[in-house]
Amino acid sequence: MTQYAFYFDSTRCTGCKTCEMACKDYKDLSVDTAYRKVFDYEGGSWDVADNGTCMTTAFVYHISMSCNHCDNPACTSVCPTGAMHKDADTGLVSVDTNKCIGCGYCHMACPYNAPRVDRSLGHSVKCDGCADRVAEGKNPMCVDACPLRALEFGTVEEMEQLGERANIAPLPDSSYTDPNLFIKTNDDAKPVDSDEGSVVNTA
Repeated sequence: MTQYAFYFDSTRCTGCKTCEMACKDYKDLSVDTAYRKVFDYEGGSWDVADNGTCMTTAFVYHISMSCNHCDNPACTSVCPTGAMHKDADTGLVSVDTNKCIGCGYCHMACPYNAPRVDRSLGHSVKCDGCADRVAEGKNPMCVDACPLRALEFGTVEEMEQLGERANIAPLPDSSYTDPNLFIKTNDDAKPVDSDEGSVVNTA
């Protein structure tokens, strides 16, 4: 089996959200639905000394996140119908809408909040790695859309040469599901258990 993976260069990302919008457009998603989300993680403060000079520990960085098509996806292990499944040839995780009953267990189990239940459709929806494009030898739409080339896509062997398996705040510890997301960290990156910052665009 080939396992596909994403690579994200956090030293390049400006938080422009072009990847997020390209995905929404390609998948024709509603305003309230996003398969890829760019999180802004901020923290630190400013201090003014008695002489009027300023010192800062303020920082901000961005993380572009979709389904990570994990080695041990929590969503598939809790799905009661087998609708949420990992493709044997590509390792991409997707939902069989003919089997999904919309129970939401996948949404509750995923530490990355990737699957969502679309109540208007009656089943779960999520990033499938643009499996149709991958089958044609193309990249997922989000990768080709990034103007700073902060996203890449390929086999796990290729992507792990570019960065480390995702272990950066505000993400959960990678040991939970072994996500197939590899990140080049920036100088301000905090460890997964850090409480120095917070996500400021949760909506």
